[in-house]
Amino acid sequence: MQNQFQAKHLRAAVIAACIMASLPSLWGQKGAGSPEAANGTKVDLARARAALAAAKLPTRAEASIRARMEAAPEAFLAALAPLLADREADPMLLYRADKAKALPDRYEAPDLVSLDGKGLSVSKAGLRLRREAASALQAMSKAARAEGVTLLVSSTYRSYDYQTGVFDRNVKEMGRAAAEMVSAMPGHSQHQLGTAVDFGSITDAFAQTKASRWLEANARRFGFSLSFPKGMTEVTGYNWESWHYRYVGKAAASLEAAYFEGVQQYLMLFLDAL
Repeated sequence: MQNQFQAKHLRAAVIAACIMASLPSLWGQKGAGSPEAANGTKVDLARARAALAAAKLPTRAEASIRARMEAAPEAFLAALAPLLADREADPMLLYRADKAKALPDRYEAPDLVSLDGKGLSVSKAGLRLRREAASALQAMSKAARAEGVTLLVSSTYRSYDYQTGVFDRNVKEMGRAAAEMVSAMPGHSQHQLGTAVDFGSITDAFAQTKASRWLEANARRFGFSLSFPKGMTEVTGYNWESWHYRYVGKAAASLEAAYFEGVQQYLMLFLDAL
């Protein structure tokens, strides 16, 4: 399983190297080496700029991201290439699931595997993730443990029906408006993708823990990204959740950090418009 994971990203790295050798240097010029979007069209910098505009990000964020792209267009396209390869191989890996965009009707994540017996610290038996996310989580947990940090896995895959129960319970306890700030409506949850993980206490207290600080510094190395950062409620639609990470793959996590201000939702909106 781990060998397959490594092989996939080795192929992506080879693609990126080829693109670096063949990309045109002029802004907006199309070439055979341009990365390819999911619809089969070539992605040059002009198309990337159009997607960024269509994503309708906050004005300051859009300007900042555009400046990074323009400062090193060939490097940006080279970094984008393996991400697009990941998305082509597995469209649901980078599927945008948020308040405005639902998952396919009654979607059930494929290749779910149990986290039991995998050397992970789990809050209960029966937790599951998609195979690649589980493999990455194992590697991340092992690396954290080597530094004296335990990553307690508290929540992972949730079915549509399970999320219905979570959301309805929150509505009953706090009212719909408040519930929508702390939980996703059924069909809109990242947990249903099978690639999201809640760590630790699932409360704001988690942010003060050694595990949280370790994840902030290291999660991207393993392909995980914080979904709902502090101070980004107007963008994500949810309150800050220091414990909620989504596996997006190493290429996406790296691109997000380098060009999209470390904000997962900015990257998802951009990809959705690409």
